Amino acid sequence: MNFPSELKYTKDHEWLRVEGGEAYIGITDFAQRELGDIVYIDVNTLGEEVSKDEVFGTVEAVKTVSDLFMPVSATVLEVNPALNDNPELVNSDPYGQGWMVKVSLTDPSEVDGLLNAEGYQALVGA
Repeated sequence: MNFPSELKYTKDHEWLRVEGGEAYIGITDFAQRELGDIVYIDVNTLGEEVSKDEVFGTVEAVKTVSDLFMPVSATVLEVNPALNDNPELVNSDPYGQGWMVKVSLTDPSEVDGLLNAEGYQALVGA
């Protein structure tokens, strides 16, 4: 399993890559393996401010539908357009082309409360 050290992680299996005052968010390699084949991503919070730990969308796999939780308070700027036609990018490239949303951070200090790669690896027992 892959745990990129430049990312931050949540106990709910989302990752966050900060770039200045913005960030990209997706689900972890562990999460996509647990879910199985991803068939649909639904994010209905575009343009909205979403508080930390609130649901910002759902991910649908062949077996189940799971909520996506916002790792930090942020405004959703963009939903990855590539996922409309290729939701399987989440399975094949969860930390790259499989990102789900781009956000503007409301309170960048909240990033400090997220797990680093080692902490997340310990959480999932890898």
